[in-house]
Amino acid sequence: MGKSLPIFNAPSLAGAFGSIQQQVSQFFTPPSTVSAPHDGRTVDDFKPYLIALNLTKRCNLKCDHCYLDATTKSAGGDDELSTEECYKLIDQIAEVNKGCLLVITGGEPLVRPDILDIARHAVKLGFMVVFGTNGMLIDDRMAKDLVAIGVMGMGISIDSLDPLKHNRFRGVPGAWEAALAGIEACKRNGLAFQVHFSAQPMNYQELPEVIDWAHQLGAKVLNVFFMVCTGRGEELTDITPAQYEEVLGYLVNCQDNYKGMLVRARCAPHFKRLAYEKDPNSPITKATGYMGGGCLAGTNYARVTPNGELTPCPYMPLSAGNIRETSFVDLWEKSDVFNSFRYPHLKGKCGDCEYTDICGGCRARPYVDHGDWLDEDQWCLYTP
Repeated sequence: MGKSLPIFNAPSLAGAFGSIQQQVSQFFTPPSTVSAPHDGRTVDDFKPYLIALNLTKRCNLKCDHCYLDATTKSAGGDDELSTEECYKLIDQIAEVNKGCLLVITGGEPLVRPDILDIARHAVKLGFMVVFGTNGMLIDDRMAKDLVAIGVMGMGISIDSLDPLKHNRFRGVPGAWEAALAGIEACKRNGLAFQVHFSAQPMNYQELPEVIDWAHQLGAKVLNVFFMVCTGRGEELTDITPAQYEEVLGYLVNCQDNYKGMLVRARCAPHFKRLAYEKDPNSPITKATGYMGGGCLAGTNYARVTPNGELTPCPYMPLSAGNIRETSFVDLWEKSDVFNSFRYPHLKGKCGDCEYTDICGGCRARPYVDHGDWLDEDQWCLYTP
């Protein structure tokens, strides 16, 4: 489609990547209790900037890459948190940081009949609330209701400007057309939206056109996500490390080209390292908080599963516990799982790297590859 990504001269990554060697049961074994930290930080230094609420496994799509392994619209809701349990959870999150960003997602969150009540409860407590959605269920009435509640915006997934390619990726005919109709409903009713793009081998070279399109459409943010092969995507082929570096390099270089729209790489710690290499004083390298560097898992981010498990990362089912049994406050402040992410002893080149403080690598990739989340991130081409 016209422009293509520039080819970066990144070195090849020697060796093949290992297959998942751990049994399913081992995925649920938390790391051992870590020793007391030596850097002087305490639990008060770790506040959640972003909490993702996966409030349902129900979905009206059949995406092959779904990390949650979401199910059909008619199934998957038997063990979901109830409305009252969601209220209680949100109240507990407010005890830790009521100003954080709550991302309500799924599955497809809009299939829950109580989802507007849940969003309303969160907004009343002072949370910034956004939705992660496929956009297919957003019509004028839904958009008006979301605006009236005070929802900040909708993150809508668009993975190609070719409707057939997007529909194949999402597993349902008409998904692209319905997502675009949802975006138009947001625009008509003054509901901010952002576009979410999942970089895959089949689409990553479309990224420049997708960014241009999103900007022309009026998106406030273009988020690029990178798949970790887990959940239903366990057997899929990811982009290569060289392609990953290529995409991140392009995102760094285009930061100033889209007035009124942020262009960001999500769950890609190397993004900040590449930005620093280009310009140590760029806004990307100076960002803090939610926009700061490195992986936020367990330090400033947590995810709640549909049945109440609290995990530091959506791609790693390491659970700190269940909020039905233990309060969010206690799990956030006292969990060995979360503490192990806050005071890690990284191995390999990640442990030796001068960019550890602003990057630290993706912890999910070595975990999914061979069960050790402290190991070096094999998708990073940089050598310390």
